[in-house]
Amino acid sequence: MTNSSPDDAPSAAMPSDRGGFVSSARDKLLETLQLLGLSGRGLPLLAGLIAIAWVAAGIYKVQPDEQGVVVRFGKWVDTTEPGLHYHLPYPVETVLLPKVTQVNELHLGKPRVADADGSNADLHDKQMLTGDENIVEADCVVFWRIKDAGRYLFQVENPEKVVKVAAESALREIISRTPIQSAMSDKRQQIADQSRELLQRLLDAEQAGIFVTQVQLQRVDPPAAVIDAFNDVQRARADQERARNEAEAYRNDVLPRARGEADRINQEAQAYKSQVVNLAEGEAKSFLAVYQSYAKAKDVTAWRLYLESMDEMLKKATKVVIDSSGKGVSSVVPYMQLNEKDKSAAKAAK
Repeated sequence: MTNSSPDDAPSAAMPSDRGGFVSSARDKLLETLQLLGLSGRGLPLLAGLIAIAWVAAGIYKVQPDEQGVVVRFGKWVDTTEPGLHYHLPYPVETVLLPKVTQVNELHLGKPRVADADGSNADLHDKQMLTGDENIVEADCVVFWRIKDAGRYLFQVENPEKVVKVAAESALREIISRTPIQSAMSDKRQQIADQSRELLQRLLDAEQAGIFVTQVQLQRVDPPAAVIDAFNDVQRARADQERARNEAEAYRNDVLPRARGEADRINQEAQAYKSQVVNLAEGEAKSFLAVYQSYAKAKDVTAWRLYLESMDEMLKKATKVVIDSSGKGVSSVVPYMQLNEKDKSAAKAAK
């Protein structure tokens, strides 16, 4: 009697069990064919069923958010759109179904990581040269999705790395054309849009099958070592701009008022000039009219001028002296002329 361990028993019984399973399956298949009346044609029918199942295995469905990439013996041969399609069954052809509507994010300018010696490993990764020869650190996020699944899977080896390298190159090129002040203030969106367009052109040139949906510029700042000095410069520029604006406001206030005052004086001078000239012309015309009358009738005109002159003089006189002999004035009734002061005293006496 030989001793055997428990581990040896299962290994010795395994071949007999496998053979019994195959024999049992064959017996059940033959029994089924006999029940169906197909005992004589069992093997051809079985082969036909297997062939039909193999051919039917080539039917596949592409979902609306997918593209079907047909691979024949490891080589990309076709790209199919959503719907039902057919390919040669495995192992001749296989189908890959990547998601083409899923938007992926790629962050450029990751946080600084300190080395063991205290230095920053990626200190220079985010530093970029601006158009006016300054240095800035820029962070952005790139959103992209698959545009052509076949090119995406077989044209580039590492699509995410390709997007990262191309995005860094595009961002550096756009910032290198932009002054630092514009990059930090009013042209941030313009930089993001131009970077997206340039990145898309680079990816299309490489036939990467990737579509860039958006580039978001998150941060553009000077390096940390000089940021305090840069802020001081920016504050000085802000003070300069404020002083310039105040001067412009003062000028805009003073100049219009000065121009208005000058226009008013000029208009008054023009009016005075017109008045004096018109009065002079009127007096000249009046003198010419009198001269023409004098030339026609000297005595009459002289007497008329005498009477008019006396009339003007007597209007201002407060006392009138009349010849008492009555020569030439017999019809004049004498009376005592009172001036204004005398009239006031007479009224007070009453």
